[in-house]
Amino acid sequence: MTGLRSEKLKIALVIKNFTATGGAERYAVETARRILDNGHEIDLYARDIDDRLTTGIRVFRISDKARFSSVFSLYAFSREVSAVLAGKAYDVIHSHDKGCKGDVSTFHTFSFKRGMDSMSLLKKINEFVISPRAWLYIHMETQQAASERLVAVSDVIRDDIRACHSRTHGVSVIPPGVDIEVFCPQKTRPLRDAARAEAGLGPDETAVLFVGSEFRRKGLDDLIPALDKRMKLFVVGRQEKMDHYKSLGAKYGLADRLVFTGLIDNVLKYYALADILVLPSISEAFGMTVLEGMACGLPVITSKASGCSCIIEPGKNGFVFDDPGQLSGMLRRLEDKELRTKMGRLARQTAEAHTWDVTARQYERLYFQVVEETV
Repeated sequence: MTGLRSEKLKIALVIKNFTATGGAERYAVETARRILDNGHEIDLYARDIDDRLTTGIRVFRISDKARFSSVFSLYAFSREVSAVLAGKAYDVIHSHDKGCKGDVSTFHTFSFKRGMDSMSLLKKINEFVISPRAWLYIHMETQQAASERLVAVSDVIRDDIRACHSRTHGVSVIPPGVDIEVFCPQKTRPLRDAARAEAGLGPDETAVLFVGSEFRRKGLDDLIPALDKRMKLFVVGRQEKMDHYKSLGAKYGLADRLVFTGLIDNVLKYYALADILVLPSISEAFGMTVLEGMACGLPVITSKASGCSCIIEPGKNGFVFDDPGQLSGMLRRLEDKELRTKMGRLARQTAEAHTWDVTARQYERLYFQVVEETV
């Protein structure tokens, strides 16, 4: 990554889990590595740490408390980090977690307040009267939203910040990136024939790929009915409610057209065999798998509710639907191999403009703005 300025910054990076699993965690790791490579100093304040990822980073491991509850654990982490940071001098404190106020704070998920709108009255009473969980989440979100600069990972998260925290100033959108050397046609093309043969795919069968866990939220219930019998759906992710999804497949005569792989290590094989990637989420902060699929040269279909929809040019590098009823028609349009090839080529070009280097450069610019404002 080419530096924007020659000054070396001293940065405190705060995230509960500094690992390669999870969207927020990967986002923090990928950007931190590139900012470090550009000559800046990073002190990491985290609890769960993959030591293989911290070369060149000074690590401050925060003790593990309140393990009995995820919300109390996060609250304890935020309190302890605040205490440890007190009195320390940094050019920028950058937090990726709720409850941690910094110079820069990145919002990776929708707010708890937003989720409250969909709760029944009984559940709201339980959350606010019986359980302190909701109070703690809202308190931590309020703390996070009080940071000088906020970063949303997509336009839909920026809109959520505006709606739930009445915050319109000092909010930037910095989407995730993709490693275009790992996810690329040069890696997937040599795997394609063998992967399709192993999966029992004929030369004219259309392979549809869905990557992600939390099947219901990510729209698998809408995707299965939209398939036709010339298509085969590969579902890569943590298996859940399998009786329901197998029954749904049988209902639409697709029982033998659904393949559930579970969690796997080598997702490239499935990007290689696929013709189309679909992420029809009901709610999605971004959806990194869409960017990975595009980097591999796949046309994509996603919902308007997905944050990644902001990088889709409908009809050019993919499709975006407002209503799940549109899914079927979009899938059938992409049975045209010539159209898939053309859109896949443009999808790859889009991914090349959204690398992790680009993401890191945007953060570097923001860090220097923060420094200039405090001088």
